[in-house]
Amino acid sequence: MTGSRMQPHTKYDALVRDGLVSAAALDQAHHAAHAALLDIEEVLVKDLHLSPEAIGNALACHFGVPYAPFLPGRVKPLVLLKNLKAQYVDDNQWLPLDEDKDGLLVLALDPERVRASRIVNQVFPRSSVTWCVTTRAEFRRTVDQFFGTTARSDGSSLREVLSSMRHDESGSEDAQPLSQAVENELVKLVNKMIMDAWRQGASDIHIEPLPGSGRTAIRFRKDGALSPYIDIPAGYRNALAARVKIMCDLDTSERRRPQDGKIRFSKYGPLDIELRVATIPSAGGVEDIVMRILPAGDAMPLDQLGVLPHNLARLLAAIGKPHGLFFVCGPTGSGKTTTLHSLLAHLNTPDTKIWTAEDPVEITQKGLRQVQVNRKAGLDFATVMRAFLRADPDVIMVGEMRDRETVGIGIEASLTGHLVLATLHTNSAPESIVRLLDMGMDPFNFADALLGVLAQRLARRLCGACKEAYQAGEEEMAQLLAEYCAELPRPSAASGALLAAWRARHADADGRFTLYRARGCAACNGGYRGRIGLHELMIGSDAIKRLLQERSRVAILLAAALDEGMLTLKMDGIEKVLLGLTDLRTVRQVCIR
Repeated sequence: MTGSRMQPHTKYDALVRDGLVSAAALDQAHHAAHAALLDIEEVLVKDLHLSPEAIGNALACHFGVPYAPFLPGRVKPLVLLKNLKAQYVDDNQWLPLDEDKDGLLVLALDPERVRASRIVNQVFPRSSVTWCVTTRAEFRRTVDQFFGTTARSDGSSLREVLSSMRHDESGSEDAQPLSQAVENELVKLVNKMIMDAWRQGASDIHIEPLPGSGRTAIRFRKDGALSPYIDIPAGYRNALAARVKIMCDLDTSERRRPQDGKIRFSKYGPLDIELRVATIPSAGGVEDIVMRILPAGDAMPLDQLGVLPHNLARLLAAIGKPHGLFFVCGPTGSGKTTTLHSLLAHLNTPDTKIWTAEDPVEITQKGLRQVQVNRKAGLDFATVMRAFLRADPDVIMVGEMRDRETVGIGIEASLTGHLVLATLHTNSAPESIVRLLDMGMDPFNFADALLGVLAQRLARRLCGACKEAYQAGEEEMAQLLAEYCAELPRPSAASGALLAAWRARHADADGRFTLYRARGCAACNGGYRGRIGLHELMIGSDAIKRLLQERSRVAILLAAALDEGMLTLKMDGIEKVLLGLTDLRTVRQVCIR
């Protein structure tokens, strides 16, 4: 269960083992560093008063290599440094210290990662390598000592960063190469852009250059809506695109084809986050870039998903079965992966073996065995699932079922004693079932396997700090009632009983309803802050399975599910309007049929 899972091991655990800090204090330091955009080592030194030597010894214990402190009188290895630049060293986090008869001594913040990349062997091909580790602050001091300057991102304001760049508005492709100083400022700009996006709760960063002398617009997607961040002079658009490509190891010379990559931002700044990057050639010979900030940390607990108690009880009963097939459906960006990992966290116990096939792996959980799909290497969803069936699974999660073969293997796995969770790109729960039957699935096997389908959308949540309460009039309540009942097969027959149920649950002693409207404050985005899920849960009951075997139409399936207590997306949204979590306008935006 979620509450009983152990905290993941960190490279500072030796501090707890040696009695220098408590486990609770270390965990609190992690959270404090994350909230303040600081490196955890800064928090350990300033707040917990640990010495760099203590932190360095903990790192040495974790990586199994010696700790090398900063030495003020260290001699610069000029021969080793002649082909290295400060920016490269700062980005890749390794530095040659010395070379003798025993080989090359290399200082690194993460010796395991640098050793695995084999980059040191490429730069110094004829040397055997010995590793040592140090703290982040001492590494920076050593870089300063060797190069006399650094080019890392700091807390500069956007105005300072932009004013220090040469404003070339020509947009010429033949412009002179940027100076080292301007390149350094551009690095700061990209790092600050990513940190600001994370701090503001953005899900995506859009870099949109205009052809010719047009400026490059950068926009953030926050709570589902795009908002402007900054405009960059035209002369920097190629350098900006090249910098992003370098960060995710893409081909900087390829500008005619789309490319996909991933940035592990902890290499460049204090945030331990990942970004999925897509570059797309657009009209005028320019490249658009979209970066999605992947969710970090543990899976969200089920009780924080915003599932109504009525749906939560039915959902837990469905996934509590030992075998069967359960789908989560919705468009891209509707929170399907978040929901699936919440379900897996609920199922993740020491006596359960869980395999996942994902593209990409966005959320990691201790206890799950997670596989990254790689189509270029021939590792697609169907291939991974076949391998899972030979790996003694209890639960299988499939990131996406988009073809007949993958769905067929999923049905086979569910019928042979496994619980299979998967996502689909469909609009509603009944449509998902009909879509799968249209793929050619056997209706009898599929009906036997089906546990349920959860369709979902994300609606903007009203800001809790500034939302304005008001008494809803009779006309507004009549409109809410009409829109809710319009989803039912027999609207007129249900309206009276429904209004009475609403009064019992949501009205005050005088029968009046309190609703909320968006206002807007400094802490939110136009009166909204965060998002909440809207859910449509159809359970694979005996009646639904019988209709599946008869290949019934979507309308008949929908009517049967509603009779069994299913709430459509809009009905669920209206319930959350009455709870004061969102407003009707927002619900309408995401629940258009």
